[in-house]
Amino acid sequence: MSTRDHPNVAVPPPLIYFAFLGLGWALDRYGAQIGLPAGEDISLGLGTELRRGIALGMIIGGLLLDGMAAGLFRRLGTAVEPWKPSTALATDGPYRFSRNPIYVGFAITYAGLAIAMDSPIALLMLVPCLVVIDWAVIRKEEAYLTRTFGAEYDAYRNRVRRWL
Repeated sequence: MSTRDHPNVAVPPPLIYFAFLGLGWALDRYGAQIGLPAGEDISLGLGTELRRGIALGMIIGGLLLDGMAAGLFRRLGTAVEPWKPSTALATDGPYRFSRNPIYVGFAITYAGLAIAMDSPIALLMLVPCLVVIDWAVIRKEEAYLTRTFGAEYDAYRNRVRRWL
């Protein structure tokens, strides 16, 4: 397997999530300068303690899901990073329920962070973020896995959903 044998994902997925989260937060805080409702004008409408509790639970849950999925990759001896070759197909653990549990975990963590920041715009920005992740990352990874693992990946893809 050559070092060029990878899905050709141009931007590390965590950076995509952080870029959308940062943009949403900035629009939430400074959007009034461009005519958007912003700052104290908008809120998620949750009490501080409830908001923090929900946020903490989501952040921990998302990170735990990411850790379980990444740990499975390490046990299988294959790379987690989408710019490195895959040497094994993960189908156990969280991969029994989702073909992309790491991206699901990132999304849960993102939502928890947006809630912690009391940023409705950042929370809404998760939708276009997931569209970009699906288009710019997952589709490339799935095409690569089909080329690399063939019928084994096709059978897996037919029995397990892309997201949940």
